[in-house]
Amino acid sequence: MIARLRGEVVERGPGWLVVDVGGVGYEVLVPVRVAEATRESVTLSVYTAVREDAITLYGFATTDEKAAFESLIGVSGIGPKLGLACLSGLTVDALARAINGGDVRTLSAVPGIGKKTAERLILELKGKLSGGVLAAGTVATPATRADDSLPLALAQLGYKRAEIDLALANLSELGKSAAPLAERIQLSLQRLSRG
Repeated sequence: MIARLRGEVVERGPGWLVVDVGGVGYEVLVPVRVAEATRESVTLSVYTAVREDAITLYGFATTDEKAAFESLIGVSGIGPKLGLACLSGLTVDALARAINGGDVRTLSAVPGIGKKTAERLILELKGKLSGGVLAAGTVATPATRADDSLPLALAQLGYKRAEIDLALANLSELGKSAAPLAERIQLSLQRLSRG
């Protein structure tokens, strides 16, 4: 099984990348925001799905995303396509909060997830997703921070995922990841205005 890929992105599209590793191009299906944010060089945690007619690679920016994907596809009626749709529309933390908070509305906003499927996700994963994905000894990084207000605010201002990730990385470098939201917004806007 392929568990990780590190290489150069040679092609991309909405929801997929072709990663060149030692001269071999691997097509990897990824959440849309991962495809948008990924630069030329990439390291992906990979879930390998083997069926009798195909081997499909699903790539994730973090091991938390991969673990969330594995939890999602373990739910009856949720296949890899819907699992990717969930992680394209919601961060791991937002997904965990929606499931643990019983937020059917947020989950139903994901394309392909209706009310009944959202209720099934909540029923089967409530309390498991945060415990299995986020609280299993992982350290919260700017991308997996419990407070999603900053990325949401920047997205509403029209910034792309790659720009938001740049701003979050800058906050981390400055040691300001835990600063009050207003200060983090101000620092992020200053960084993004420099380009």
